[in-house]
Amino acid sequence: MEPPEPLAPRLRSGPRAKVLAVLLALALGAGTLLLLQLSARPPRARSFYAFEVRDAAGRPVSLEKFRGKVTLVANVASDCRLTDSNYAGLQALQREFGPFHFSVLAFPCNQFGEAEPRPSREVVSFARSTYGVTFPIFHKIKILGPEAEPAFRFLVDSSNKEPRWNFWKYLVSPEGHVVRSWRPEEPVDAIRPEVADLIRQMIVRKREDL
Repeated sequence: MEPPEPLAPRLRSGPRAKVLAVLLALALGAGTLLLLQLSARPPRARSFYAFEVRDAAGRPVSLEKFRGKVTLVANVASDCRLTDSNYAGLQALQREFGPFHFSVLAFPCNQFGEAEPRPSREVVSFARSTYGVTFPIFHKIKILGPEAEPAFRFLVDSSNKEPRWNFWKYLVSPEGHVVRSWRPEEPVDAIRPEVADLIRQMIVRKREDL
């Protein structure tokens, strides 16, 4: 009596079987590598306010404290030809719309023309004494390259607009989404209507939720 045939046919040996085995091993290896990469990659933040940065003294600050406000984020510098007009304009916006519904958030950076050589605390002292700045100025950061500040990188990735000079500006909604960006040459007065409109929308929503 002959033995019963197996439920599945055996894979015959030969060149074709060896090629299939190699392809199967490669596919399994590639799949495993992809899973490892995905598991090691940190989850992508969905809000600017999900990040933590440092203040001028180097202490950690959660941007969550600004959730629910409209914010205008800018990379600033002290020794740029655009410093006077931009610092004055940013402080005018802060004075008009802040501090309850709006805030400028400034990040010093020395990567554009080396226009910010000062340490972070000196940047704050300079901006306050020269322009009467009342908005937060954080620790000096990098925007370009592998050491780019993650919070600022979020703004760049969300808008597809990477700063090419000092005083690039990003308007962020109360939920932490990038609404629009402006080049440094554009007057700050051009930003005012959009800030006002976003604040108006925010106030209306809050009233409707009551």
